Amino acid sequence: MNVMNGYDKLAEIVPIAPDYVIDWKKIEFSLMSPFYEKMKKTQQNPEFHAEGDVWKHTKMVCECLVNDSEFRSLQRRQQQELFLASVLHDVGKIYTTKLENGSWTSPYHSIRGANVVRDLLWREYGLCGTHEFQVFRETICLLVRYHMTPSHILESERSEQKLIKIASNGELIPDFDLNMLLILSAADNNGRLFAGKKQREEDILLVRELADELEYLNAPRKFSDSFTEFAYLSGKQKYPDSQLFNDTEFEAVIICGLPGTGKDTFIQNNYPDYFVVSLDDIRSEFGISPLGNQKEVVRIANERAAKLMRKKQSFVWNATSVTPDIRRRVVSLVTDYHGYVKIFFLETDFEENLKRNKSRSKAVPQSVIEKMLERLVLPERFEAHDVEWICL
Repeated sequence: MNVMNGYDKLAEIVPIAPDYVIDWKKIEFSLMSPFYEKMKKTQQNPEFHAEGDVWKHTKMVCECLVNDSEFRSLQRRQQQELFLASVLHDVGKIYTTKLENGSWTSPYHSIRGANVVRDLLWREYGLCGTHEFQVFRETICLLVRYHMTPSHILESERSEQKLIKIASNGELIPDFDLNMLLILSAADNNGRLFAGKKQREEDILLVRELADELEYLNAPRKFSDSFTEFAYLSGKQKYPDSQLFNDTEFEAVIICGLPGTGKDTFIQNNYPDYFVVSLDDIRSEFGISPLGNQKEVVRIANERAAKLMRKKQSFVWNATSVTPDIRRRVVSLVTDYHGYVKIFFLETDFEENLKRNKSRSKAVPQSVIEKMLERLVLPERFEAHDVEWICL
């Protein structure tokens, strides 16, 4: 019997040409079953969402999306990713909405939403462990993560650099580009009732014109080399067209991923001659539980890394490093010593992940792995000189 996989289950709820009719019952009792009743009860600030609750807004956004000629011109796979992102784009409001000074607010709901969506697609739909599933999943997650950006970015400093940073993720995810994000942002704007809709629409159009003129609307912006690219994306270089002298003196390889994804094996096969700073080894050496406070483990790891970097010796940093903040601290430490940073994110099928973990001499409790997955953010292209995602 042919059992439908997670991708097929999701694909069948995406409306199809020529009419693009949305089957809301099918959506409510499949993809959105954990969320849509909660979204009906999640209120929004009527100043920006006079239409009402989050679920009403979501349905309006999806209707606007499927009636957009830009959406209809996309390839089928991108339509699927974009539609699923529109259904899920505000799921983070369930967890972040609060009444503050008499008004409903949902701070950082897009960041939280992207994590919720990743966990859902990874565990419930099995979209992990292959490059195809990874690209499909992460395209949706990135769209959710950044769906608000185009309508607000012109208000911020260095708006062009921020747009180029987002677009750079197309190097890792070939399905993703700013064009898709702008289509979603336009639908998000049109799918609600508020006085500033026209101004936001104009802002989104300006962003589209800027990205199109400078040639990063449909593909990442091109740089002379990865060293110059990272310097610009990290804010250390203001001029993207220049080529900087590469003054790095050693290489630091950061291996990240959930416990049981095969990080040790990957290092043995690819970097057998590099020194390894392993947080697991430090825990074993000093008898520190992985469930306790990790400050001492990180302190020792930093000291060992600094000792190597003072000697200009290349090394591997081996830890789960599942969040951007953790990786940022390591990258900052390395670049302060003039090191070249390469990040590898390792991923495998979740059942295989749990199986490998159980076979380890010191297995991490499954509940801890599940908590890590809830917090997991894959490294984005702009986080280091080189970033690569690998499925094992």
